[in-house]
Amino acid sequence: MHAPGGPEVLQVERLPEPEITSPTQLKVRLLAAGVNPIDTKLRGRGPLLADGLPAVLGCDGAGEVVESGPAVTRFRPGDRVWFCSGGLGGALGNYAEFTLAEEAVCRPVPQSLTIEAAAAGPLVLITAWEALFDRARLTSGQTVLIHAGAGGVGHVAIQLAKSVGARVLTSVSTRQKADFVRALGADEVIRYQEENLPARVERLTGGRGADLVLDTVGPAVFRQSIPLTAHYGDLVTLLDPGADMDWREARNRNLRIGFTLMLTPMLRDLPQARAHQGEILEHCGVLIEQGRLRIQVARVLPLSQAAQAHRLIEQGHTQGKLVLRP
Repeated sequence: MHAPGGPEVLQVERLPEPEITSPTQLKVRLLAAGVNPIDTKLRGRGPLLADGLPAVLGCDGAGEVVESGPAVTRFRPGDRVWFCSGGLGGALGNYAEFTLAEEAVCRPVPQSLTIEAAAAGPLVLITAWEALFDRARLTSGQTVLIHAGAGGVGHVAIQLAKSVGARVLTSVSTRQKADFVRALGADEVIRYQEENLPARVERLTGGRGADLVLDTVGPAVFRQSIPLTAHYGDLVTLLDPGADMDWREARNRNLRIGFTLMLTPMLRDLPQARAHQGEILEHCGVLIEQGRLRIQVARVLPLSQAAQAHRLIEQGHTQGKLVLRP
């Protein structure tokens, strides 16, 4: 993309192959790239990095190492890796055939995972992990309400919460999505278009509210979630609640409010936080190999149809993740 705009600003172009500039970098031949809502926002509003145009979008990638810097110790050419890196401005996004990524953020692709699912996973897995465990400190026996459980973050958050023994309530829009999240392990499913969500949560929690509420949707859902959170509970959001928030009920409930933006380590150049995100992928890889975590790929499109992938994302009806194949 050379300028912000609609999906049509994404055009196929030939660029020089990137060259390693750091001793700890990997050069990766991309075999698949995940598509996330943040990509559509960056396309519409412009990149987050200064002087970031023209830009190759795409934060999620999976592929084969073709070259490594002299200080790399974990990987060799031919190894398959998955990672969340780049895509915030400039050339090093993952809607491409090649990219560069720091060794610390990469992990071996789990053997039981397809390369498409590997590309679909990093951003949503890291986001869900940071929200549930780093921010809210979710533990066994607690009740968590996950909004939009069939979405990219929601469907892995359900499984991660179940992996530590939490009770999971989740909201979805359709019967098909309800069946999907039940298959993932959700204990209670609320079809918010047909049911009164606050009343159902009140019944399911005996009037107490959920120990943790995860908002993956936006300001209106965040506001609705405050009275659904138990006193002294956690309310974590992935989005900006808005400048006109009334915080009185949150304060009266002694809620711990958490924000999760997994892009912060890239935006603020925080090496230790980026390394932690690599560790999160390693933990998730173990769960995947144990059969306790799966990543739902809704559709795979060729790289040349990146604009169509953005249109599908913006329609908001995907169940799971979209992936591009170079």
